[in-house]
Amino acid sequence: MATPSRSGIKQRALNKFGFNSNNQLWGFLSVVMAGQIIYSAFEAFKGTFYDLLLKVLGVSNAQLGVIFSLIGISVFFYIPGGWINNRFSVKSILITGLLIRMLTVFIIVFLQPSFTLLRIIAIIWGLTDAFFWPAVLNGVSLLSDKNHSGLAFGLLESIRRAAEMLMNLLLVGAMALFGGISIFKTGMLVYNLLIIPLVIAIIKFVPSNGIAAETGASQTKKASEALKGLLKVLLMPKVWLASITALTIYWSYINLIYTVPYLQAVYHISQTQASIFGIINTGAMGVVAGIISGSLSDYVFKSSSRMMFVALILTFIALIAVLLLPKNQQTLWPSIILLMLFSFAIFLAKSIILAPIAESGIPEKYSGSSMSVGSFAAYAPVFWAYSTNGHIIDTHKDAIAAYQQIFLISVVVAGIGVITAFFLTLSNRKQKTA
Repeated sequence: MATPSRSGIKQRALNKFGFNSNNQLWGFLSVVMAGQIIYSAFEAFKGTFYDLLLKVLGVSNAQLGVIFSLIGISVFFYIPGGWINNRFSVKSILITGLLIRMLTVFIIVFLQPSFTLLRIIAIIWGLTDAFFWPAVLNGVSLLSDKNHSGLAFGLLESIRRAAEMLMNLLLVGAMALFGGISIFKTGMLVYNLLIIPLVIAIIKFVPSNGIAAETGASQTKKASEALKGLLKVLLMPKVWLASITALTIYWSYINLIYTVPYLQAVYHISQTQASIFGIINTGAMGVVAGIISGSLSDYVFKSSSRMMFVALILTFIALIAVLLLPKNQQTLWPSIILLMLFSFAIFLAKSIILAPIAESGIPEKYSGSSMSVGSFAAYAPVFWAYSTNGHIIDTHKDAIAAYQQIFLISVVVAGIGVITAFFLTLSNRKQKTA
């Protein structure tokens, strides 16, 4: 019996993860890291280094809130961004977005811009994100086997979250050793400079694709074909089923952050205990859930929509149990376990949040617009979920009742997600048997 060669073993390992070659793997990793590095010198700091961001920018809490709100305008431009993602290749969009971010972060680090200029930069970032993030999702789909799309999107989530945690920990260590705002600004600069080798990797490993790669067609014809593709995608019921399911997942994910104050309000846990729970429940859980979700999607359920259906059922059950659980010290650990189940389930779903679109049989040259439409629906809850939850907390004198109401909303939202995921699964089954 012949002994398998080292190259043969390596190729089988690549195939297991949905890659046909080393170049495809490196291209995939370049796209994934583009989806993280672009945010690493600013947005990724808002949790760990919030106060330092205020000092570096020279702004108040309200002004920083305005900046993040302006970045959030990307949601309004995801659908127009769909035309861009049809018309231009993943490679050119990623490079353009990364270079825009690099130059504008240089302005922040070196020039100490006024609040007016910061608002302009935030708008530029929001507009850039409207075409950049769908390109990341499209690149993940492009550079992975269609039978392993769940695993590809799961890896996107796990790798990004692991990279963010590691980069923030490195900066925390540097701040602990040397201290000072100059060290923090140096960290921003170093992370921003990582864009340069990343752009080189994208140029080398990410192929041109879609309408932009077609030869013999005029620029006008390509633009027309891109618009035709966007309109076609907008009329696909399956895209909207997947998008609404994604919306329910992201809304539930937003409500996940209220698990920490809920435990503090009900069980009066200490700040240290709350911090540890928060790190696990809203941080580390995302790292492990991504690879698990992708593997289950591809090798157990054979479908990301089925995986989402199961994850949303788990979310629904866990939250119902939290609501019904008696509120006393004897139920602290059962409550923690149920909230961690909620976290794990919603991260299982969020890790593959738009993978069903990649599986829906949309022509490759139109897949960019499908990811844009999906992103528009999926991330829309940022415009009402936070404000609604804040209003509920502010208007309730009883904090426990407020959090109970937030979780009740999550139950209803997860229930809607179960229904849409079920019909999405049925639709995919009919497509396979047709």
